[in-house]
Amino acid sequence: MTIIPAIDIINGACVRLVQGNFAQQIVYNTNPVIVAQQFEAAGVKRLHLVDLDGAKAGTCINIKVLQNIASATNLIIDYGGGIKTDIDVQKIFDAGASMATVGSIAVTHLEKLATWVNKFGVNKFIVGADVWQKKIKINGWQQQTEIDIHQFIQSIISVGINTIFCTDITKDGLLQGPAIELYKDIILQNPTIQLIASGGASNMDDVYALKAIGCSGAIIGKAIYEGNITLLQLKSFL
Repeated sequence: MTIIPAIDIINGACVRLVQGNFAQQIVYNTNPVIVAQQFEAAGVKRLHLVDLDGAKAGTCINIKVLQNIASATNLIIDYGGGIKTDIDVQKIFDAGASMATVGSIAVTHLEKLATWVNKFGVNKFIVGADVWQKKIKINGWQQQTEIDIHQFIQSIISVGINTIFCTDITKDGLLQGPAIELYKDIILQNPTIQLIASGGASNMDDVYALKAIGCSGAIIGKAIYEGNITLLQLKSFL
């Protein structure tokens, strides 16, 4: 299992939200490049970069942050938030992202995602499944759908993508543990996918629990920023 630290961006700064609530944000550093360089110095190889402004607005906004981090580090970056058009996809790859993280587009225009997969390659995309009580939310967690998580995953598999990260929004930013039972259920019902857990990890016991149930990766943000989990503790997972 690989640990992927997260940097979430609002107004160019590194922040964390609580359950996706933009009114509950903590600014951890006004310069995300410094944070990324600290991660790299500690041995981190992967970075999950989220344009929260873009996710909310429906268009990529913090591309410059991606460019700056990509040029200042050798991190393998997946970037998401507001990716809606062919131009957006090309733009983030040109800016230095190794992978595009998409969510809303996979719900609203699956056929468009399929064309991107055909054009750029299946390994260039990770799909985010953001759930509230097992139903998918989109557009920066602002819009609830009635789409069941398993139904959604099957639609993603149908276009060839098998790397999916899942965030249980009820757990996100609370440091009260990840959605172990949800992830176990997803892996059981969809054994062909590579599942990356996201949200809620609060200590190393949570990390070991996610590994034990078969997650291929885990995205961790707040627990690192708050010092609950250190990068030294994560060394073997990086």
